[in-house]
Amino acid sequence: MDRLPLRARLATAMGGTAGRLSRMAGRGDGSVIGGKVGLWLEPDLLSMLAAGRQVVLVTGTNGKTTTTRLVTAGLGALGQAVASNAFGANMEEGLAAALGQAPNAPYAALEVDEKYLPRVLRATAPRVVVLLNLSRDQMDRAAEIWLLARQWRDALGAASGARVVANADDPLVAWAASSAPSVTWVSAGQRWREDSWCCPQCGSHLRRHGDDWRCGECSCARPRVSWVLDGGKVIDSAGRAHELDLALPGRANRANAVVALAVVDFFGVAVVQALPSLRKVISVAGRYTLVERRGRAVRLLLAKNPAGWLEAFDVLDPPPTPIVLAVNAQEPDGRDTSWLWDVDYRVLSGRRVFLTGERRLDLAVRLEADKIPFQLTGGIDEAVDLVEGRLDVLANYTAFQQIRATLGRVS
Repeated sequence: MDRLPLRARLATAMGGTAGRLSRMAGRGDGSVIGGKVGLWLEPDLLSMLAAGRQVVLVTGTNGKTTTTRLVTAGLGALGQAVASNAFGANMEEGLAAALGQAPNAPYAALEVDEKYLPRVLRATAPRVVVLLNLSRDQMDRAAEIWLLARQWRDALGAASGARVVANADDPLVAWAASSAPSVTWVSAGQRWREDSWCCPQCGSHLRRHGDDWRCGECSCARPRVSWVLDGGKVIDSAGRAHELDLALPGRANRANAVVALAVVDFFGVAVVQALPSLRKVISVAGRYTLVERRGRAVRLLLAKNPAGWLEAFDVLDPPPTPIVLAVNAQEPDGRDTSWLWDVDYRVLSGRRVFLTGERRLDLAVRLEADKIPFQLTGGIDEAVDLVEGRLDVLANYTAFQQIRATLGRVS
């Protein structure tokens, strides 16, 4: 902290006070308001707080929070503090607050909203930038994803000091990352492909075979990868295979772990050093947490767009385990719920389905179209009282936070 100019130190201190007051008032973790106050007092605060650190930026439509958590765990093997916005406050205010709360941490792993990546890239001069995926999300707020890919491409082309770790299986990500001077390519998969059938370079139809893809009209093609997810194993850049054995469920989290391992390898942390720490991660900002509520076991899952729901369905307990679906349409979620029609809900056949959240009627219409029986409820406790044993809860962002608060702010 002493290395900061006096104005920056005062801004950080005032922001920290605002954050603590917000927490005392029961208004969240205080990270956003604290960062907002700090940046109002010192507009260059984020750059000042990032200076002198080795920063990792993680962005993409899905998996940011989990991948950031896994990168943080892996970097922990270096034995030094790692600053991180662990609860997903991923715009400039949240990043400033996270760095301000760990002023002496030499490393930082920061989740970044995909729309803000160019600005944050310029402000923080990161050592590594992680690009996970790009698919439709918050369509009333975020830019069209091809425009986002263009913005990423321009920003990365100008960031000569950053190493990029990118998902080669996503054509938009691969095209955006290819402008960077130095890229580590990871095969992390792309199950949701409805947003990338066309070549991002020339607009022609992409030819696909498994994870491989290429354009039939221009030179755009999947780059050669050096890190691979192979079932339950990671194959590292030297061709060695390691069992992942994660506590976190599902293929998407195994893919996130492979990306994280490629990142920490750049800092000198070998796979065998990092894996024990990654295996200890059992929950990410409340996701995948199993809690007891009124004698029932309740597991919390988050999904906020079609790609995320597709992956979340994979980790549900098998039928007839009941499920609560909760959807809001507040500003952090995006006001537009038309994306619900891109999700195939027929996978929920054979189980009781309860609907809650501010936009449960939108969800009800969608399930009715897929001929999935459902029951409207007034909240999580009403659904809990209607089942025996175990219950899965799948919610979008603000609905998830409301349910976490009801259940006691599980971590």
